[in-house]
Amino acid sequence: MKTARTDGDSAAFSPFRAASERFFHDRMAVAGFSFIVFLFVLAVLAPLITNGKPLLTDLGGTLRSPALRDFFAPDCQEALVERLFNFLLPAVSVSAIFLFFSRAWRQRIRFSVLAVLLVLIALPFILSRSVSDHTDWREWKAREPGALCVFAVCPAGPYETSSDTYAPPSRTHWFGTDQVGRDVFARMIYGTRISLAVGILATMLSLFLGTAIGLFSGYRGGRIDLIVQRLVEIVICFPTFLLLLILMAVMLDRGSRQSILLVIAVLGLTGWPGLCRLVRGEVLKQRQMAYIRSCECIGLPVWRILLFHLLPNAAGPIFVSCAFEVAGAILAENGLSFLGFGVQDPSPSWGELLREAFADPLTYWNLMLWPGLAIFLTVTSFNFAADGIRKAAGPER
Repeated sequence: MKTARTDGDSAAFSPFRAASERFFHDRMAVAGFSFIVFLFVLAVLAPLITNGKPLLTDLGGTLRSPALRDFFAPDCQEALVERLFNFLLPAVSVSAIFLFFSRAWRQRIRFSVLAVLLVLIALPFILSRSVSDHTDWREWKAREPGALCVFAVCPAGPYETSSDTYAPPSRTHWFGTDQVGRDVFARMIYGTRISLAVGILATMLSLFLGTAIGLFSGYRGGRIDLIVQRLVEIVICFPTFLLLLILMAVMLDRGSRQSILLVIAVLGLTGWPGLCRLVRGEVLKQRQMAYIRSCECIGLPVWRILLFHLLPNAAGPIFVSCAFEVAGAILAENGLSFLGFGVQDPSPSWGELLREAFADPLTYWNLMLWPGLAIFLTVTSFNFAADGIRKAAGPER
């Protein structure tokens, strides 16, 4: 039997806090959320975990960091994704330190200064230009045994080739090598960036479209709602995966190899109808309630009713749908890469590693085991987290 809350308890109580407590009491949801955080940490710290260039070296009595320029201006096909994750490393670190030491400042001043700091941090990533560096730093270290040369934990980059092809796991290559001698562990770590970028950015695009159209359609109703829902049904009829295959084939025939942005765009532009119908259903339930009628009676503008009153009350199902959508986008990207229409070689992708093992899965078991396990754990973790959000956002039992 539940006891009534006192005034102090009521003041401290909030729906978000109650939902958070229910979420973190769900062991499977916490396990999924923990693995997702682990993936993000791996993705952000990738240049410090595996890098073929020294983090610090002594050249002619001068301390230099060959990996630093590549950090700000990666020399690779998917440079936009690399810069984005590289930016997160100093941005998150500086933000955490600044917010900790500026707790006594006024909130408006704190966030204004923080915004300026983030812009300053972003400038080197925007202004730097990539430069190809083909120096074999491990060979240089062997010729100069006394020189200072600090490598990452795994001194191999995701694009470095060698004559040691299809090598089994060893001390030199923890997960073995692929068909051109590239380190599988390094490609697995950097493949995490590709999967997370596609899953999250595509979901954000579909979230924006689905939420905006669903809110407007459900609130307006009538003829506008009828027209919008017929358009939604037309979009739902498009087979997303087949559409992705067709667009990828066309782009590749025209010589395009920068495919991740196309994958994100197509997944986002075709994934919003389900979320739109979900949001519309929630709005149809909420718009007849007294608090919406009160807002309309006092003359609040429509945009304010949609953003500040209807949207927060429909947020629970939206978060659940988005978590499932991320898992679906990650599966779609890796499926396309496995078929050769997704992220193109030499960009690292879990699906591309699986494709390399397709010729003989038993012989090249390391190319099948690690990416397959990563895809399974990632999709399962997002599903567990989504299920936990669904339970936490539901009515309290």
